[in-house]
Amino acid sequence: MSELVTGEAVALELRPAKLPSRALAVLLDLAAAVTVYVVVSIALVAATASLDPAAQTAISLALFLLLLVGVPMAVETLSHGRSLGKMACGLRVVRDDGGPIRFRHALVRGLIGVIEILMTMGVVACIASLVSSRGRRLGDVFAGTLVVRERLPVGPVGSVPPPPPWLAGRFSGLDLSAVPDGLWLAVRQYLTRMGQLDPRVGHAMAERLAADLADRTGAPVPQGVPAPAYLAAVVQERQVRDARRAFGHGAGGAAVGGRPAGPAGPAGAYAPPPVHRPAPPAAYPSGPAGPAHSAGPAGPSVPPVPAAPVSPSPPAEGPSTGFVPPA
Repeated sequence: MSELVTGEAVALELRPAKLPSRALAVLLDLAAAVTVYVVVSIALVAATASLDPAAQTAISLALFLLLLVGVPMAVETLSHGRSLGKMACGLRVVRDDGGPIRFRHALVRGLIGVIEILMTMGVVACIASLVSSRGRRLGDVFAGTLVVRERLPVGPVGSVPPPPPWLAGRFSGLDLSAVPDGLWLAVRQYLTRMGQLDPRVGHAMAERLAADLADRTGAPVPQGVPAPAYLAAVVQERQVRDARRAFGHGAGGAAVGGRPAGPAGPAGAYAPPPVHRPAPPAAYPSGPAGPAHSAGPAGPSVPPVPAAPVSPSPPAEGPSTGFVPPA
């Protein structure tokens, strides 16, 4: 299996589609589009027989652009990268960082596809796919997309650990539009592999990625929040926003990162569920736990047991995190 390796030297668990499967998917899409185009053209010619030749030419050109260019772009946008041919071949168009495409990606791919597929009978697209190590045509290069295979053997894959519950929704006001796809990919790959890294190396990587992310968003990392937990919380916030864009504002309560994302507020803003700040998950480093008193069942009163004196700790800024950076 050939993995997709990015410029940050991290491996993405996606298998790029090669030329044969992509060519078959394009042929199926063209066959369906041309069939619909011919049927609609025959009906349109019969309906516009009384018009002058200039009007008939304009209508034919508009029909060509609508059925062979506009409809494929709309299908790719609404299906999140899966056209009829790609669904049959088990392919999907994704962004370079593995996320779902948007209308601007489908627009660039469709406009360039008119030249490299329709006008040149696919010759330019075939040459570009053969030259590219990831099988990308010119439309994919300019749109920043990649066609990958969805039907893969099931195997162990890494998942992004969820952030601590007390960080849920804390970064809902961040501006994530300036964060490039390459940085998102590097953050996700670090989170899925941070358990395999040396603690010092992993801490250094987390600090560097958190600083880069803070520079792009324009907001510093909150004091007392460990870098891995900060990265996981921001990635979850982006997943929540992608889910809302893909499935509507009602997707705010969908499970993201293995945990319910919480209900959406009246203005569509994310509202975290009420929690009692439990102990942090094992995925992140945690500090030594302080003395705790467990409440027993209701019954007759029992004389209290004197506890050992505890030295007071200085007050911390903001909510108690329960995290300390690793040494």
